[in-house]
Amino acid sequence: MPATRTTRSSRPSRRRTPAPALPTSPSVPVTAGERAPATAKADALLVPLRPGPDGPTPYGALPLPDEVVAHLRTAAVALGATGRAEELTRVPAVPGVTAPVVVLVGLGERPSPETVRRAVGAAVRPLSGKDAVAVLAPTPDLAGAAAEGALLGAYTVPRLTSGSAPQPVKEVALLTAGARSTVVRAVVARAEALAEGVRWCRDLVNTPPNLLYPRTFAETVAERFAGTGVEVEVLDDEALRAGGFGGIVGVGQGSSRPPRIVRLRHAPAAGRGRRKADGDRVALVGKGITFDSGGLSIKPRTSMPDMKSDMSGAAAVAGTVLAAARLDLPVAVTGYLALAENMPGGNAQRASDVVTMRGGTTVEVIDPDAEGRMVLADAMVLAGEHGADLMVDVATLTGVQASALERIGAVMANDAAFRERVLAAADAAGEEMWPMPLPDHLRPSLDSPVADLKHKGGNLGGMLTAGLFLQEFVPGRGDGEPGIPWAHLDIAGPAFGPGAWGCTPEGGTGYAVRTLLALLEDVAAR
Repeated sequence: MPATRTTRSSRPSRRRTPAPALPTSPSVPVTAGERAPATAKADALLVPLRPGPDGPTPYGALPLPDEVVAHLRTAAVALGATGRAEELTRVPAVPGVTAPVVVLVGLGERPSPETVRRAVGAAVRPLSGKDAVAVLAPTPDLAGAAAEGALLGAYTVPRLTSGSAPQPVKEVALLTAGARSTVVRAVVARAEALAEGVRWCRDLVNTPPNLLYPRTFAETVAERFAGTGVEVEVLDDEALRAGGFGGIVGVGQGSSRPPRIVRLRHAPAAGRGRRKADGDRVALVGKGITFDSGGLSIKPRTSMPDMKSDMSGAAAVAGTVLAAARLDLPVAVTGYLALAENMPGGNAQRASDVVTMRGGTTVEVIDPDAEGRMVLADAMVLAGEHGADLMVDVATLTGVQASALERIGAVMANDAAFRERVLAAADAAGEEMWPMPLPDHLRPSLDSPVADLKHKGGNLGGMLTAGLFLQEFVPGRGDGEPGIPWAHLDIAGPAFGPGAWGCTPEGGTGYAVRTLLALLEDVAAR
């Protein structure tokens, strides 16, 4: 059992009301088999389709009868299908096929893992409520991508309703050659662990903010990690004040729901190829503003509804640590969830306040709506105190990131080689990210006449000056040294979407879990 404890001062704790139950989406099991696709018992059979000189052609890792292929080719041409990537064509009542409908899934001429994920996910999404879906993997080496796409696409947003809520597909059957091989079983197990982490991240982001606030976030995390071997420590508001966490305490002081920092520690089991003390120690730090009203710099009315998603970074870190624990990755990783609610209460933080951060740095507050960097900075210092060799923070940090890159994430780093590792992990995972600079010429905009630095620069380059501010709190930084390799992921655009696409649903997307898990696997492999 993991060690779960709440750290607080010696004063008796206040009486608390029970935490409300948080809505969760159902999990979807996936099984791999070598059954003949035409006779698979399912509500729908997904068949890959590729372009060809003589028209689009169904294909897959397991053969279909010639007469079925001929029928599907004829139907594809009649329905205007071309086999281009992510094109979907439904063909009902195919002779010789047990499933009542075949969905032809266009993968293009050179299918990539992400093409497969998106196309299969897009095909599974409208099949919610079905008992079973059979997915014919295009090739054995793309079986893992097909499983990931199906599981990610099967997600349904949990609803608080007195009636029946939409349910995902109940079961996915992955049909591929070599289904019983060690390789295929491993990629399916990884797909299930990854999907569990992404699904939980999405659930947390989609939860209404009157149910998910710092205390309930911390409590549901502790419950979720029970029995996983992950150690959980919660710093409550009394411990944060006593510990000098002025950044997160200041952000949370306008709310009746005080802040928390949650620390999640996964250490690889002995005998996994490395001893616990070996290898890099990775710190993942997530911004967890459970609702961002803007504080005294209150947001416009139209900007408010999506502000429950301002804890997407913390949700991504929690989901990543969960997936890493499920896979028992041989890498030491610690997640830090910096949880606060930014509200305009009578005790709310003011512009021009000066606070003392964890570690002693004084910061002049310029804009109470630029709160995420304050909670992250405190958590980054804490991570350095516990020891870290590599650090990634992830946050819905700036609106200008979404304006500039839309659903593409931004990556800034103090180490070019580490930035490239993060970008390579994102590419392997299928999440689009773009490198952004940390320009030295913008650093003076953070100079303050009354404190060590301001937390916000001028009107231009807001995404970049936010990164420059965080860079000041990288462990080991000082005396001209850059500190440990650190990357900052601004995911304001891709973390929460107005519409579904590919294997990504409307609302919370679970963005960054795939990238962070791929990065941990890369660290474990070196």
